[in-house]
Amino acid sequence: MSEYHTPVLLEESVGLLGIDPAGTYVDLTFGGGGHSRRILSELGPQGRLYAFDQDSDTRANRPDDDRFRYVESNFRFLRGALRLRGVTAVDGILADLGVSSHHFDQLDRGFSFRGDAPLDMRMNRRGGLTAAAVVNTYSNADLTRILGDWGEIATPWKAANCIERARGAAPIETTAALVEAVRPCTPKGAEAKFLTKLFQALRIEVNGEMEALKMALEQSLKVLRPGGRLVVISYHSLEDRLVKNFLRSGNFEGRVEKDFFGRQQTPFEIVTRKAVVPSADELARNPRSRSAKLRAGVKCGADEAANR
Repeated sequence: MSEYHTPVLLEESVGLLGIDPAGTYVDLTFGGGGHSRRILSELGPQGRLYAFDQDSDTRANRPDDDRFRYVESNFRFLRGALRLRGVTAVDGILADLGVSSHHFDQLDRGFSFRGDAPLDMRMNRRGGLTAAAVVNTYSNADLTRILGDWGEIATPWKAANCIERARGAAPIETTAALVEAVRPCTPKGAEAKFLTKLFQALRIEVNGEMEALKMALEQSLKVLRPGGRLVVISYHSLEDRLVKNFLRSGNFEGRVEKDFFGRQQTPFEIVTRKAVVPSADELARNPRSRSAKLRAGVKCGADEAANR
């Protein structure tokens, strides 16, 4: 379904996977299937692709291809879900961490501040926590924390205070009610940018996106074969920092360990010294790609990792 989502950095990301036609690959964020279809075009008859997505809407986008396996699951369960399917090692993993255009365009899902819809934002509609629960039940301190950390709002306490005052009068249950609640602290002339950050913060919190990313990255080291490739497209500075640090050091602080002999223990050979960003042509075709950053690494073997 081409209208579901325009894949970002498509050729660059699939190219960095260095696909072996007989290999086994994972698309952690199936969505509209754009990256998956491009991977399948590189695979031969023996190749296999496992595509993860927790949103049941994406089932409609599955390609009719015997080499393709759809996994309706959050990618935080990467290793266990693969093991259930008899897979213990793979040759490459791709993750496009962006939200599908479908989610913004389907106003009833509550991801967009345009229009009026229930304040939901769950990727997995079987999940318990909604954005309405966050804005109505979180303490002022917790709201301030997530709006600052996940939304990178300059003055998160002001937005938290606005939300607290509004919910004191009546529960905030719709996207329009939330926009109205924060109107007093919305910067004039920068309304869209502010609301984008606000809704982003709530979406990340509702879906536990940062924790899920950490879990998936840690498991990627366990399931990638030596020489296997990890390719990640991120859209948020915190996501990008986690990916950059993990590729560099195998942890999220960027702390490179050393062995007894003082040799650096690095799990990946980084193949993108600087993040790859969309070209001017792609930005013109797909403005939603503007914050994308692509990073990739090749998993080292045990001896190679110790000698780097």
